[in-house]
Amino acid sequence: MNIALIVLSAGNSTRFDYPVKKQWIRIGDTPLWKYVADKFNDFFSFEQTVLTANKDDVRLYEKLCDYTIVPGDKERQLSLKNALKKVNTEYVMVTDVARACVPKEIVLKLINNPSDCSVPFLKPVDTVVYENQTINREKVKLIQTPQLSKTDILKKALETDKLFTDERAAIEAIGGKIKYIPGSEESKKITYFKDLNLPCLKPPKKTIFTGNGYDTHKFEKNKKMFLGGIEIDTDYGFKAHSDGDVAIHALIDALLGAAGFGDIGEFFPDNDERYKNVSSVKLLKEVINTLTYTGYEIINADISIIAQKPRLKEYKTKIQRNLSNILKAPVNIKATTNEKMGFIGRGEGIAVIATANLTYKDWYEDYHSRK
Repeated sequence: MNIALIVLSAGNSTRFDYPVKKQWIRIGDTPLWKYVADKFNDFFSFEQTVLTANKDDVRLYEKLCDYTIVPGDKERQLSLKNALKKVNTEYVMVTDVARACVPKEIVLKLINNPSDCSVPFLKPVDTVVYENQTINREKVKLIQTPQLSKTDILKKALETDKLFTDERAAIEAIGGKIKYIPGSEESKKITYFKDLNLPCLKPPKKTIFTGNGYDTHKFEKNKKMFLGGIEIDTDYGFKAHSDGDVAIHALIDALLGAAGFGDIGEFFPDNDERYKNVSSVKLLKEVINTLTYTGYEIINADISIIAQKPRLKEYKTKIQRNLSNILKAPVNIKATTNEKMGFIGRGEGIAVIATANLTYKDWYEDYHSRK
């Protein structure tokens, strides 16, 4: 069969109650969104794999996989419509990243029982009450994903402003045929942090990632100088699009390098007016937020400032304390001259070298400590 796979993973994880977004918790060394996509592709050779991501994460997803990544939307159905624009196969299987432990047998049962829409379900085992009336639980189905649909029928079913909670409901609304197959208790949906007690979810690897950063800026007269977020008492600053805080710029590159997320120019282009004269502390906090929700913890940072002028001896401790408070991790600051050699020695600018170490946020340990 000619089938594409769509993994919906653009949610904000608002109910997950954890600093790391649900789709970014690490299973071994793999984020959950990639873990789910990889596992499904191990089960079956899909012609295409398309993932939806938060618009701010599209570029980060693309750095970590070869799948097609599309921006999601505020509603599941709108995200699905975005993904379907990339699909040209006869059938499409749609799953949610929150169902991380779907067994292979469910995927293959769906593929072996095609219809306009094929759906796994569970039967309730408890008494079911609807609007204070007990109803026949034998007639109740608890619907799961993934669901397998004919692509053209699903696209047609979604040509409406009405929102549906799954593909089955949309296809059923236009008279499509639905085939139900027995689902699996293993396909439990991760909604809350307490739902991480699933056997297929292995703890993150205890790995340390190291990144390096380098930046340099010329001096500019009649401009305030900020270094490591601390104002330096001089009558010149840095020539730059932002405030030119060369120490923070090098640190940002070191942090992004450790995460494999590129460099400062990709996050904050120097031709973007939003960052004109912006405080580099603000940029650093944005990067730290990204690292946090994508599953990283900062271990420490080491920064070397190479400057003939100004003299930084009285500022080193202030810079160290400021950056340590922002990173919530140890930071070491070193300052040296360039022995009057080159543009630094001539007092034309400053260079900074930074190194940062990250590790994965250990959700597994946190989960068990909450029990």
